[in-house]
Amino acid sequence: MAGLSRRAFLATVASLSAAWGLPREALGSVLAAPAAQSDVPSTIDQTIAIGPVSSRNYRTLIPGRGELHYPRLDLLRQIPDPQRTERRRSLLYVGHLSDMHIIDAQSPARLEPLIAQDHSLWAGAFRPQDTLTTFVAASTVRAIADLRTSPITGAPMSAAFVTGDSTDMLSRLELRWYIDALDGTPLVPNSGRDGVYDGVQAWQEAWYAYHPEDPESDPFGAYGFPRVPGLLAAAVTQEVESPGLPVPWYTVYGNHDTTYLGTLGVPETLRALAVGDRKYWDWMALGLDYVGGWAAETSAAGRLVQALTTNVGIHLGARAVTADGRRALFEPQDFMREHFTTPANPGPVGHGFTQANLDSGRTYWSADIGPFARAFGLDTCNQVAGPDGALPEEQFAWLEDGVAQAESDGRLALVFSHHNSFTLENPAELATDPQRLVHGEEFIAMLLRHPNVVAWVNGHTHINTVTPHARDDGTGGFWELTTASCIDYPQQQQVVEVVDNRDGTLSIFTTAVDHAAPAQWNGELTPIGLASLSRELSANDWVENPAMRVGSELDRNTELLLPAPFDLGRFTDQQIEAAQAEARARIVSYEGGWTA
Repeated sequence: MAGLSRRAFLATVASLSAAWGLPREALGSVLAAPAAQSDVPSTIDQTIAIGPVSSRNYRTLIPGRGELHYPRLDLLRQIPDPQRTERRRSLLYVGHLSDMHIIDAQSPARLEPLIAQDHSLWAGAFRPQDTLTTFVAASTVRAIADLRTSPITGAPMSAAFVTGDSTDMLSRLELRWYIDALDGTPLVPNSGRDGVYDGVQAWQEAWYAYHPEDPESDPFGAYGFPRVPGLLAAAVTQEVESPGLPVPWYTVYGNHDTTYLGTLGVPETLRALAVGDRKYWDWMALGLDYVGGWAAETSAAGRLVQALTTNVGIHLGARAVTADGRRALFEPQDFMREHFTTPANPGPVGHGFTQANLDSGRTYWSADIGPFARAFGLDTCNQVAGPDGALPEEQFAWLEDGVAQAESDGRLALVFSHHNSFTLENPAELATDPQRLVHGEEFIAMLLRHPNVVAWVNGHTHINTVTPHARDDGTGGFWELTTASCIDYPQQQQVVEVVDNRDGTLSIFTTAVDHAAPAQWNGELTPIGLASLSRELSANDWVENPAMRVGSELDRNTELLLPAPFDLGRFTDQQIEAAQAEARARIVSYEGGWTA
């Protein structure tokens, strides 16, 4: 590309050197070097596959073949020019994380006993890897940070987006741990008694849980899950050191950040239980004693349990634990507010939410990402009941106005939400705010009216999925990108790059990202070893059908082509180089430690 003039280049170096506290000469050398594709190993080079049976039904993981980017022509509807690879220029390169499900596995308000009632219905109430989520988060952040330079064009990453379900059970600790992991703030994932795991995985009477010290008498041991002495102690005593994201990151609400278990309202009794000093291991006792709004029991046995609880203080099916006020359940507004307790770098303070959001209660936002794109962060979560979502009419109108303004401003538009087109169908309305709810079909039709919308990025289903949305007249459309989760196999996220092919077409590259822990667990209980073990445990979840969640080769590493929404020549090479210089300076500062 023609790039900046010498005078403009020197002025850019001087400005960025001052902004980031970097030596001018060293920064100039970095910025003058030609962009080079990242040489960090990725799923382009190697994937992770489910391996052979090692014990009973239990399987370990093995390295798999790499996957090149599969061209998809669903929206272009013609053979692309093979010479595009020699002309293309990057307009935007970002990270995408979703469904991290950070868990405080010792919280008394967790509902693990529900899987004893119906494992398939309540699978999210307990997973064998519940104690390991912060280690996976740190390993995921490391993998995204390692790919801070594009494996396609060498362009620097400019931002990252988190599309919800960052917490699992509305715990303030979960919320804090997730933010700390993305910011690079060390944490120890323990609550209650210092240095001791106190929960169902250590209690033999909780027969339905995985007991890593001795699993032979539980269903997981019968399946073949391994005996791992010291796992629980290692999980709650080691410091999690995340490198932090190298770029500003933005977030939206997920249903697990809004309702309990991602689907239920929160009775006051549950709020009291969260900060209390007993934890239930029996689902009948839990329902009778504390969650009467969810499980009613009028039998003589039920009345006896309630009488013992109320009059004598006996709590059947529960154990005494150390109370911890940090486990309090947060309110919807608290989710936004906590994102303001964050360092200026990587930023931004609020992570998409602004003071105006706090003042008004509005839970959605927009932000310019570089000079060419505008991001729209939505709140598609239903606050009444059910895991799926919808868009209130007021937010829908705001989004359409915002997308139209971005179109007028000559910017590409990317929409970020938790729910996807398959799950934007929840009809439950708030009695206090009976707005009409917009669902998937109407939402997609609106986006298709605006050609500058090139991508809708989301999560929720924990499955890698790429979905084309075409206009009826054959003039293109937009791509919907749904990534997997950090809690269920394959514990993958993704990076996304928007590229101008300089031939009237645009490509969106998606690259699946395995977290940084090795494919094969080596038996170590170090932080990186625990992340590796978590992936292996998740691959053996017979209820959640792990092999399905990987998606097909059409859903992972892809090149998604579409007609350019307008003449991309309006974006000059000088603008592109200046924007990338700014992003590179930020990354250089990250690599040397934040100094500004």
